[in-house]
Amino acid sequence: MQIWRSLDEVPADLGPTAVTLGNFDGVHRGHQAVLVQMVADARERGHRAVAMTFEPHPKAVHDPEHPPVLITGLDDKLDRLAETGLDGVLVVPYTLEFASQTPQEFVRRWLVDGLGAATVVVGADTKFGRGNAGDVETMRAIGATMGFETDIVDDACAVSETGRRWSSTWVRELLDDGRMREAATVLGRPHRLRGIVVDGDKLGREIGFPTANLDVTGGMVPRHGVYAGWMTVLDGRGNDRAAALVGERLATAISIGINYTVGAQGLRIEGFAFDRSGLDLYGADVAFDLIEWRRPMLDFGSLEGLKDALAADVAWCRQMLQVD
Repeated sequence: MQIWRSLDEVPADLGPTAVTLGNFDGVHRGHQAVLVQMVADARERGHRAVAMTFEPHPKAVHDPEHPPVLITGLDDKLDRLAETGLDGVLVVPYTLEFASQTPQEFVRRWLVDGLGAATVVVGADTKFGRGNAGDVETMRAIGATMGFETDIVDDACAVSETGRRWSSTWVRELLDDGRMREAATVLGRPHRLRGIVVDGDKLGREIGFPTANLDVTGGMVPRHGVYAGWMTVLDGRGNDRAAALVGERLATAISIGINYTVGAQGLRIEGFAFDRSGLDLYGADVAFDLIEWRRPMLDFGSLEGLKDALAADVAWCRQMLQVD
């Protein structure tokens, strides 16, 4: 899948396309179903399948004091979009100037002239253009004059087996509750936190549980507590020892929250890869995939109490991850 950050990067010979647009936060199973169907339809017509998404999220621009909590960072979102079979994604820098375009200006510049849209795929509740003045009927009318078809997404493919519509809101509810397996069902995969490994306070090393401390760059931080999960090095970023582990999944006990036992301040997100010793991951780009929530963050009264609790956590994580 090609990724373009501006219209100037879109190949001049891209050819006719099927284009859809959206934020695709989480790229959950509803998004996946729509995109996979769009890709299949585009293939039948001999067209390229392209998605347009926005960075930052429009709500963060229109209401910067209340930015949305995003389920997935941009890098992971693009990875998930690629898995649907799309040929390309245009990441549009969202600004107030961009938002000021009329529906007609937006469609002409970005969809028709920019991406060569022969078909535009939209949901029934799609809004676009200045003041959200454009809707599905607007798109149909513009398409009739500019020479593209407008396909309305069938909502049936975005509904779960329970009857509830797949949605980013549903995922956020589950993450806030620590219901990771249910969240994974809606997402179609475990929830992921991604970031850079940074220096911590070295307490874990002192008590026999050395951790990788994550400075999160993408992914919604879920309910605080202890989790069973997997740690994967995505890019060593100049750390040769970390680079040797790229792509390998490491069984990990993950802690999200404040270490009350030692009176620590501030949120810590750290993982202990319990079957690996001597890991040096500093500076690496690392992902934590969260599988199951165990317990909240607690004050165990002493370092000995904390060590006993962590040992029990690791034993539980082994069981959850089915690691011998």
